[in-house]
Amino acid sequence: MAISDLTGVPAVTGRPVRTLLEWSRGLLDPALREAVDSMPGSMRLIAGYHFGWLDERGKPAKESGGKAIRPALTLLSAQAAGGDPAGAVPAAVAVELAHNFSLLHDDVMDGDTTRRHRPTVWSVFGTPAAILAGDALLTLAGDVLASSGSAVAAESARMLSAAVLELVEGQSADLSFERRRDVGLAECVRMAERKTGALLGCACALGAAAAGSAAAGAGHLRSFGDRLGLGFQFVDDLLGIWGDPAATGKSIYSDLRSRKKSLPVVAALNSDTEAGREFGQLYHQPDPLTADDLVRAARLVDAAGGRAWCRDRAADLLADALAELRACDPAPRAEVELTALAHLMVQRNG
Repeated sequence: MAISDLTGVPAVTGRPVRTLLEWSRGLLDPALREAVDSMPGSMRLIAGYHFGWLDERGKPAKESGGKAIRPALTLLSAQAAGGDPAGAVPAAVAVELAHNFSLLHDDVMDGDTTRRHRPTVWSVFGTPAAILAGDALLTLAGDVLASSGSAVAAESARMLSAAVLELVEGQSADLSFERRRDVGLAECVRMAERKTGALLGCACALGAAAAGSAAAGAGHLRSFGDRLGLGFQFVDDLLGIWGDPAATGKSIYSDLRSRKKSLPVVAALNSDTEAGREFGQLYHQPDPLTADDLVRAARLVDAAGGRAWCRDRAADLLADALAELRACDPAPRAEVELTALAHLMVQRNG
């Protein structure tokens, strides 16, 4: 992608997204591994397995630890705010640790048995160990920020804590929805804002803080992350039903199988359509959903408009996020690269 202002100034180009993520990984991984290596032995093994560095016996593995998009947002936001991305590495590590705390706990609560194409931590080491490892990662995230020596370390730690509390509130609402038949669309969107948008917004705000930016531009970067995070969740919920297991690392119809009140599901249930009503009767039946039921449920969500609505909202949120990015008057190259990363996040297939 490129930016040009039609005045003869050469267009600004950015690195391809794959190169961007490799660059981010190159800055993040040594510090992330150093932080994880400081953990007690039992937690170090589980964390190393979860990040894809070790197998269940503690032997080196070559599994993927994910794209690490949140740390990339932190590093690029620091650059957008006029700072050196290297100075934002502790914040990027803290964000990645906090995110993975949530993944370990989510897998337990949702009963998911695969993540990133391998068995989840709880299914290998047991539920108590997975919960403790998640707690350890969250504690370590705060310690990384506190020991960074940054002038904004205390404020950054408060920002991260506030974002995690929002995330926990969103996750709590998500779990409560599974026991209810009357979930409204507005409250479902609010849940997604907390569960996903809060940490992504924090990731961008921490990058701006590391760059020394406390002006209006930092607020726009946070809003960029908030909007992008919500759009990301819309797409994530689509993938939870229709995603290709080869790309997502999860089984097809996984969210339907666990009766999650995800965004497309709630949109279908509130659609006041014949397909939506038929879907509600199927989804709320007491018996487990069979393989045929899952196929039918996915078709009914689509017919009720849940799939199209999520796609449209994700596109709108991407546009909103990019407007916030432009409003912060970012460094040109960082704007190009954050724009490319945003498109990847909201237009991905896995």
